[in-house]
Amino acid sequence: MSSYKELLAQRNALELQIEEARRRELADAVAKVRTLVTDYGLTADDIFPPARGGRISSTQGVKVAPKYRNQATGETWTGRGKPPKWIQGQDRDQFLIRD
Repeated sequence: MSSYKELLAQRNALELQIEEARRRELADAVAKVRTLVTDYGLTADDIFPPARGGRISSTQGVKVAPKYRNQATGETWTGRGKPPKWIQGQDRDQFLIRD
């Protein structure tokens, strides 16, 4: 059975071999890719097309009209998110903005 120090030395040797193999294979892969790009006249957009819409909401950044107003201070609240202190625990109908 190997000692702790011998196993650490083996691990260090393996890590060096792994890193060298990775560098060598990475260099080969980059050379192959460069050859293909040159041979076929590829561009970055051919290889990495622009991202499509994703999950961007169509209403992102749109202001929402306030639904409630504090008559004493003039503060408003849209009715979204955490309610402000001035409306918490009260009947919201009395604060409704009526057109």
